[in-house]
Amino acid sequence: MGIFDTIRAVFGTSAETDATREADPEDLFGMSTAYVTMEADLGYDHVGEAALCFSGVDSTRFDDAVSMVEEILAAGEIETGTGFHRHEDDHGYHWFVLEDDDPEDLVTSVHFAADQFIEEGFGSRLLAAVFGFENGDGRAYWIYSFRRGAYYPFAPDGTSDRNQRAEFKLQSVLDGELGLEDDESYWYPLWPDAPGRHPWE
Repeated sequence: MGIFDTIRAVFGTSAETDATREADPEDLFGMSTAYVTMEADLGYDHVGEAALCFSGVDSTRFDDAVSMVEEILAAGEIETGTGFHRHEDDHGYHWFVLEDDDPEDLVTSVHFAADQFIEEGFGSRLLAAVFGFENGDGRAYWIYSFRRGAYYPFAPDGTSDRNQRAEFKLQSVLDGELGLEDDESYWYPLWPDAPGRHPWE
């Protein structure tokens, strides 16, 4: 993936220093209604996947925490059919990728995973939750930054350009429904490796 050229400034030290509010996993449930608005008002369908990005640490206790998250997601897979897999990108960042046709199940699974990291004392390792959408014009994502405690839109156009018109449209429609990042300098891109691919692939 080519997304983390400026990762330390994106979701790391700078964002943590400049945090405007503490992240709250309950914020993720706002995406449950946002899915409806995205479809009804903007013509976006969800892509059937969402992802949680986190940074690792060389620690047995952290490994145990990740195993706990996997156990929770495995239990959820039995109950709701929400599939998942782990992925490590070329920059050493880790992802839990969730797959489900029901967007509410995706939101719930991402929330459970994030909440478990926090309960295990590793909330600081959480970077972003990413929810994907698409329409006839392309794909767009809502990204929740755990370091900023806010959502922002990202609409990649290929692997190095953004559809800013789409992003500002998303902002205008979802403002008030989601807790949005009002400082656009923190709308960091999560570039996919190739056109048509997701950031978590």
